[in-house]
Amino acid sequence: MKNCAIVGINWGDEGKGRMVDLLTEDYDVVVRYQGGGNAGHTVINEFGKFALHLLPSGIFRKGTMNILGNGVALDPENLLREIRQVREKGVEITPENLMISERASLLLPWHRELDGLEEKRLAGKKFGSTKQGIAPFYSDKAAKKTVLAGELFYPEELREHLSDLLEWKNLTLEKVYSARPYTMIYLEQWLKDYCEPLMPFIKNTSAWLRDADNAGRKILFEAQLGALRDLDYGIHPYTTSSNPIAAYAPVGSGYPKAKLDRVIGVVKAYSTCVGEGPFVSEIFGEEGDALREAGQEYGAKTGRPRRVGALDLVATRYGVEMQGATEIALTKLDVLSYLDEIPVCTKYLVDGKETEDFPFPTALKNAKPVLVTVPGWHQDISGVRRFEDLPKAAQDYVLMIEKGTGCFVKYVSVGPERESIIER
Repeated sequence: MKNCAIVGINWGDEGKGRMVDLLTEDYDVVVRYQGGGNAGHTVINEFGKFALHLLPSGIFRKGTMNILGNGVALDPENLLREIRQVREKGVEITPENLMISERASLLLPWHRELDGLEEKRLAGKKFGSTKQGIAPFYSDKAAKKTVLAGELFYPEELREHLSDLLEWKNLTLEKVYSARPYTMIYLEQWLKDYCEPLMPFIKNTSAWLRDADNAGRKILFEAQLGALRDLDYGIHPYTTSSNPIAAYAPVGSGYPKAKLDRVIGVVKAYSTCVGEGPFVSEIFGEEGDALREAGQEYGAKTGRPRRVGALDLVATRYGVEMQGATEIALTKLDVLSYLDEIPVCTKYLVDGKETEDFPFPTALKNAKPVLVTVPGWHQDISGVRRFEDLPKAAQDYVLMIEKGTGCFVKYVSVGPERESIIER
């Protein structure tokens, strides 16, 4: 099988980065196809520990081409900072292993500012934004008011385009938010400092991917966040502003003709959530604190404590369906080793009725979890490399997820390191 997408099944933070880092050994190309610098993929390998926000997780593999597709919110400031940080650890990053689509839109300075201003205006009704400019960026992209990366090669036309955008955007900043306007002098310096250094990486990646596909090269598509944060199929309005589902991968990559042979859905062995919105299986108090500490559940981008909960089979089954997952990679099973009994959400109680179907977003806020407990294994499993060597209770937990989602659990992660994996 040639092409594969690695996607999140739940709210994000499932451990997609460690799976991409593991599997890139078998692929020639890794493509990020949506999202921006608003989330992080944690990767641990021989170079150290990294929280990648824009760079594809295949950047550590020699001989692998990494591409930021046209669906990405290209944040030049964050990308340059990330390239510098990764290079400092001895990782080579050149146009020979990183390319940026000429059709990717630039996240401009005002997008991040507008994100913060709008969250401040919403106050108690905020969406829980990471304030990285994502919603304003995608709003402008839909309104055809962004700058394409390829425009950097046409300076006269770019200046005229930016001047028009500046006039329009300052109206919003001044009239709606009473904020200071931007100037062309500021934007020109921003282009020089943050965009010009990226120009060697900007290419016609659509043509490159076409040629790579025709040559039989294997492509791995990397998603940000998870199905429940998808703009169309997630917990609206507490979603991201792009489509993390696998079906969008060919479009956001720059090669709509691509066919997916595998979709690996990444599921955490318990539930976590960063940000606002309904989270039915959430665990509070000392029990929640203990799980958060055991899993070190803090946002890779923001450092915010993640909300934690019982494994949610209702949400996970829905995510598997929305992603069209052909197999599951289960992460952080080892974290649950401290528990004598493990809670699992098998159904929701909605309007007095039990259901195994994921509800419409408006109904989610009143949904209650129907919980069962299953036996824990209470022993260290981080050194196990064969499924049959896991304690029976751990095996049963994996098989329960498989039965509850109708999807084969192909990989079981028992630690953060690249080699801490069981393949079935």
